[in-house]
Order: sequence, then structure tokens, then C-alpha cells
Amino acid sequence: VQLQASGGGLVQAGGSLRLSCAASGGTFSRYDMGWFRQAPGKEREFVAAVSWSGGRTSYADPVKGRFTIFRDNAKNTVFLQMNSLKPEDTAVYFCAAGRPTYLIVITTSTMYDYWGQGTQVTVSS
Repeated sequence: VQLQASGGGLVQAGGSLRLSCAASGGTFSRYDMGWFRQAPGKEREFVAAVSWSGGRTSYADPVKGRFTIFRDNAKNTVFLQMNSLKPEDTAVYFCAAGRPTYLIVITTSTMYDYWGQGTQVTVSS
């Protein structure tokens, strides 16, 4: 599975961005999809994930209520709608695909098998 993330950019605090991640080379609907981010000098961290069907989602506490993850299986794409952005959201954002457990949405990076190249999000204060 190849993943191509896009939609990053420079935005002022309080603004919005929508990230997209287009998948190819596999059966998209068979995978849980996640977004992770990595800020300079920090570890990669979980942001949000959606189950293979789109029926379950999970969010990291810092983004709850501000970010929404959703997917369009017909278009092999997962999205991350980011509202009320803060300077601390500045990071490179990565999308990832992982084989589902069918019990919970996977949120651990080591359980994801395929990764996109990342897209830079910069939030100015």
C-alpha cells in the first residue's frame, strides 16, 4: 500500500486545515487508518485513527474536539479536518495504514504497516 499525504501548509492560530491521504496499491477498506505527527526534537505521536469501516474513531487528548478524522472508502482517501489550530500543533503529519484488530481502533505506531511521506503543518501565533 502506498500512501500520499497532502494538504499541509502555514496557517494562523485559530485557523483550519484539511489533510488528505490517498492510498493506492491495496484494498483500502481493509485497513485502519491513522494520523501521527512529529514536531522538531520530539517523538512521533498519535493524533487520530479511524477503523476500516469508518465506524470507530480515536483521538489523542490534545486534539479532541478540534480534529476530526474520516474516510471515503470509495475514493481510497482518509482525511483529517483540523480546526482551532494552535502553535503546538505545528509538526510533520504522517498518515498510516494498519491491519485492523476488529476490536479497537489501533493507535500504536508499531501496529501500522504502511506510512506516507508526511506533510508539514505550521501554525503561527
